[in-house]
Amino acid sequence: MANLSNADLLRRIEELEAENRELREHEVTSPESTLSGDGAPVEKRRGWGWTLFAAALITIGSLLAPVAVVASWARVVLTDTDRFVAAYAPLAGDSRIQAYVTDSTLVAIKEQVDVPQITDDVIDGITDLGTGPAATQALELLKGPAASGVESLIKSGVTTFVASDAFADVWESALRLSHAQLVALMENDPDAAIAIGARGEIGIQLGPIVDAVKVALVDQGIDLANQIPAVDRTIVVAQSDALPSVQLAYGLALAAGSWFPWIAILFLAAGVLVARRRSVALIWAAAGLATAMLVTLAALAVGNVALVSAVSPSLLPSGVAGLLFETVVVDMRATAVAVLVLAVAVAVVGWLAGPFDVPRRLRGFAGEGAARIRSAAERRGITTGRTGEWIYLRRGLLRAAIAVVGAAIVLFVRPITVGLTLWTLVLAALALAILELVQRPVATIPAPAEDDVPVTIAQ
Repeated sequence: MANLSNADLLRRIEELEAENRELREHEVTSPESTLSGDGAPVEKRRGWGWTLFAAALITIGSLLAPVAVVASWARVVLTDTDRFVAAYAPLAGDSRIQAYVTDSTLVAIKEQVDVPQITDDVIDGITDLGTGPAATQALELLKGPAASGVESLIKSGVTTFVASDAFADVWESALRLSHAQLVALMENDPDAAIAIGARGEIGIQLGPIVDAVKVALVDQGIDLANQIPAVDRTIVVAQSDALPSVQLAYGLALAAGSWFPWIAILFLAAGVLVARRRSVALIWAAAGLATAMLVTLAALAVGNVALVSAVSPSLLPSGVAGLLFETVVVDMRATAVAVLVLAVAVAVVGWLAGPFDVPRRLRGFAGEGAARIRSAAERRGITTGRTGEWIYLRRGLLRAAIAVVGAAIVLFVRPITVGLTLWTLVLAALALAILELVQRPVATIPAPAEDDVPVTIAQ
C-alpha cells in the first residue's frame, strides 16, 4: 500500500504523459519499423544514401549563406540611394575625409587658376603705369609673397569650409548625385553622367564642392575666386582592376539578392527533413551556418587589408580606403553576426529538443517544475480551467505557431540585427514557458483542500 495525495498523483500522471510524448517524438526520429509475419517488429532503416544526401544539402546551404549575405546587401544598398547616402553622409565629419577633400579641391583649383601668373600680371600692370626704379624693384620682390599669400587665403578658405556644416550638406548632395549616376551607369542608362575609368576608378563629383567653395571664398572677400571656372572632376573613392566588369556582377547581385537567402534556407531545411536523424541534422545544419558566418566575418577582415594594399596611394590614401571599406561592410558584418547568433541558438535548441539523455532529463526536470507550479496554484484556487484544457489539447500546434512567428520575425524584418535575434529568442522562450504553465492536462483530478485526507491507492 502506498499513500499518494491527489497532487502527487497529478504530478505522476503529467510525468508519464511527458515520457509518452518523448517516446512518440523519438519514434518520429527513429528508424521506421514494420511487423514480420509472426508479429515481431522488424526495423526498416533508411539507407546511408539519405545521410549523404542530407549532408550534401546542408553543405550546399552553408556554402550559399555567405553569398546570400553579400547578395542581399547588394540588392538593398546598391540600388537604394537613400540607404547609400545614409551610410556615407556621416563621413563628412571624419578628419581623414576632410583632409582628402581639401587636398583634392586645392589641386583642382590650382589646375584651373594659375595664382602666381595672375599676381605677376597684376604687379606688371602696376609697374607699366610708370613706377620709379625703387618702387618697381619692391613690387617685383612682392610677386612671390603675394602669390603665396593668395594661395594661403584660398587654402584657409577651403579648409574652413570643409570643416563647416555647409560642407556636410554639399557632401550629401554630391553623394546622392554620384550614386544616382552610378546606378544609371550600372543599368546601362545612356544618360549616365559618369563612367568607370580604364583602371576601374569610381568616385564623387568634385564640381558641386568647388562651386560651394568658390561662393564661400567670395563671401570672405577673396574676389580672385570669381576666376575659378566650373570644374568637371571626380575624386576617386574606390579603385580596382575588377571594376570594369562590375556591371555584370551588379546585375547578378540584383537577380540573386532576392532569392539567394531563401535558396540557402531551402537547402538547409531540406537537408534536415531528409536526414535519418532530424534532430542531429538540425544541429549540424546550424553548425554549418554558424561556420559559414565565421568565414564571412574573416573574409571581410581580410578584404579590408587586401583593399588597402591594392589601392594606389596616388588615387586614394590608405586611411580613407580603409574607412570607406568599413562603411561599406558594416551592414554585412552586422547581418553575419546576427545570423551567427541565430545559428548558435538553433543548435542549442535542437540539442535541447533532441532525443539525447541530458536534454531528456532537462526537459523532464522542467516539466516536473511546471507541474509543481500548476499543482500549487490549483490548491489555492488558481486554475486556467477549460481554457487550460483547450491549450493542452492543442499545445503542439501552439508551439509550432510560436516557432513560426519567431522565424518570420527573423526572416522578414530588416535590417536583421543581433538585438532583434536575441529579443526574438527571449520572447519565444518566454511564450513557450507561459504556454507550459497555463496548459491544464485533461486528466487532471480536482485538487483537494489542504486539510483533505490523502487518497490511499493499493499497489
